[in-house]
This record gives sequence, C-alpha cells and structure tokens, in this order.
Amino acid sequence: MASAASRTAPDPTASDAPPRPANAEPILTVNNIEVVYDDVILVLRGVSLEVPQGEIVTLLGPNGAGKTTTLKAISGLLRTENGAVTRGEVRFMGENIANMAPEQIVRKGIFQVMEGRRIVEDMTVIENLRLGAYTRKDSAGAVKRDLEMVLDYFPRLRERTGLAGYLSGGEQQMLAIGRAMMARPKLILLDEPSMGLAPLLVKEVFNIIRKLNAELGMTTLLVEQNAKMALGAASFGYIMESGKIVMDGPQQDLLDNEDVKEFYLGGGGEHRKSFKNLKSYKRRKRWI
Repeated sequence: MASAASRTAPDPTASDAPPRPANAEPILTVNNIEVVYDDVILVLRGVSLEVPQGEIVTLLGPNGAGKTTTLKAISGLLRTENGAVTRGEVRFMGENIANMAPEQIVRKGIFQVMEGRRIVEDMTVIENLRLGAYTRKDSAGAVKRDLEMVLDYFPRLRERTGLAGYLSGGEQQMLAIGRAMMARPKLILLDEPSMGLAPLLVKEVFNIIRKLNAELGMTTLLVEQNAKMALGAASFGYIMESGKIVMDGPQQDLLDNEDVKEFYLGGGGEHRKSFKNLKSYKRRKRWI
C-alpha cells in the first residue's frame, strides 16, 4: 500500500496492492442485476460483482459501458432518473437493498462520491464537510473529532476558509472524498475521481485513496477510466462493456492480460478488435 500523499508517488502499474484474501467476506454482492430506464431501456444485463470488506475493487470500461449506472443501482440513485433494478439482487451486509430509497441506503453505510464532485459551491469547506455528517445521530463531539481527522488527511482543505466554489479541481475532489468520510460509511462508491484533473493531481488523489484504505480500512468500489491508476490501487477488478461484465480477476492478472494491456494500458495498435464478446460467455455462466 502507498504511504502518505506527500511522499514520492508510486508506479501506478506496480502490483503493491494487497492480495485478495481467499476468505475475505464480501460487504457488497451484486448478483445478476438488470437495470431498466423509463420501463423500456435495458442498460445493465446480468451484472454481478463482489466487494470484500476492507478492500479497493475497481470497475473499468469505456464510456457508456454502464459503470455509473451500476453505482447508482447500488446507492439507490436510479430512482432519481426513472430507473430501476428489475432483476437480481444488491446485497449489502446480507440485506437486499435493490430499489431502496437513497437516503435509507446512506444511513445503512453506503456513500457515493458522484462524478464531477458535486460539492455545494456557495458553502464553505467546513460547511460542506459538516453536510456529510447530516445523517449521523452521534454526538457533536464525535463529528468534531472526525472533522479534524478529515482535515489531517487533507491539510490543503484546512487552509481554505472561503467558499468551496473557489477551490481547484483537485481540492474539490479532496473535499468530496472528505465529505463522504464524514458520514462514517462502511462502503464508499467513487465515480471517476481523476476526471478533469492534471496528472500530478491524479497521483495525489489516488495516493490519498490508497492511504485511506491502508490506514482506515476504507472499503471502496472505484469506477475509473484511468486503468493504470485504478489497477495500481485496487486488489481486484472487473471490466464492463455494453452493460455486462466481460472480464474480472485479481489486480496482477489483469495487469498481465494482453487484452487489458491493448485496450486499457496503452499497448494497442491502430487496428483494435472488439472487446465486447471477449470471454463474456464464461463470465456470464459463472454467475448463473
């Protein structure tokens, strides 16, 4: 695992993420779900995945593959877009939460950091962080201690006393992650944390994600298009295309896979074959 973000950034393709324990209990199990929008548009087709307790799992794939829809199926945000899980189960800590209201899911311990950060720009940094603790019912002292912890992990935010809308893109991403931490989630869903950031800031943000996992055991399901950074942080990965899982495996297996190298790690040439049907029949058979 990586150490503090202030140290030298690790090679994002290095296999220093912890091995996936054979006996790791999944905190989240998505079992053969289908998602339909507006009662007619089928977006996800038999998607299944697991997130073990205390690990980072990544979900990779091109634009339009269904990655964000998968996160919304878990967090309940499909309801805001006239979408629904019409088949299968989303089990969190043993309970089926498919199509449950998003506010109920947050209270159960799942917090989604949306693509594009979605901070409240006309509130201060501290106000945004306190907003993350809105669903908590413990003492004000506990919230204050967590606030200090978040600011210790993100010292740059401690220096920013103005409105959040004036933060840089990297600082806004740190604020979005810190706000999620304030909810004391058991599982964080991170959607494209590198989007719109300069390469140095991407490394810094991913170092922080790795540090939070190493030091706090923060369980994370990470959706990301920067496959090198994602596989450098995760212990296990799934690859989606056209609304279904087409490949999965431990970090090193995916890093060593020639098809993954071609399509996601910059090893391909000009004439690329279709990745859609690659091993998909094996992956689908596995989950039925």
